[in-house]
Amino acid sequence: MTTLAEQDRLWLRRYHPRPDAPARLVCLPHAGGSATFYHPVSASMPDSVDVLCVQYPGRQDRRGEPPATSIGDLAERITDVLLPWTDRPLVLFGHSMGASLGFEIARRLEHEHGIVPRALVASARRAPSCPRDESVHLRDDDGLVEEMRQLSGTDAAILDDVELIRMALPAIRADYRIAETYRYEAGPNVTCPIVGLVGDADPKVTVAEARAWSRHTDGTFEFRVFEGGHFYLTAHQKDILALLADRAARP
Repeated sequence: MTTLAEQDRLWLRRYHPRPDAPARLVCLPHAGGSATFYHPVSASMPDSVDVLCVQYPGRQDRRGEPPATSIGDLAERITDVLLPWTDRPLVLFGHSMGASLGFEIARRLEHEHGIVPRALVASARRAPSCPRDESVHLRDDDGLVEEMRQLSGTDAAILDDVELIRMALPAIRADYRIAETYRYEAGPNVTCPIVGLVGDADPKVTVAEARAWSRHTDGTFEFRVFEGGHFYLTAHQKDILALLADRAARP
């Protein structure tokens, strides 16, 4: 039987523990991403924010585990992992697929456990009520790599490393599958504030699709558009970090 400590080691990366911080930031990676993507976020947060970076199964040190089969399944598992950490307010920050996942986690925390996150920050992702028919996960390996190359979220040296990318592709394809087949099931909104963030030249989401996140909260909604594509946040890191720290500090 897996202990809580073992479960945390599997799912959570706490690169810069701040045990006395009054709030926690939970970072959820994009499709094909890993917890290490958020290492700079963890390093840059003030002492008032303890950062938990989620590591999905099927990649890096969890490469031997089967990847998740749906956003719902993954949300259920991560919600269970986060419950022991809800002694302090949580801010959920998800980029791309991570935003959809963050929304489903927020729903479960609130409607199944009575825990309302301090905020959900949804980056570079269409609102749940704005599905698209996409099939990147059905492409061959070269097509999948080309999609990643066009989005500019993965170092070109990694994409050009045949052995490395061959090891990573099963998890990447599985992530694309669950992200592209995710469909919102109508139900109660969350009551936590939602912050929608998007790049003005993102091929995966329009400004209108990102603004539609306002439909999914009964709380406040904040929206910001940045210059850039799907990984606009790498060019606006200072602004994003300030926004996350501010949201974690708000009562």
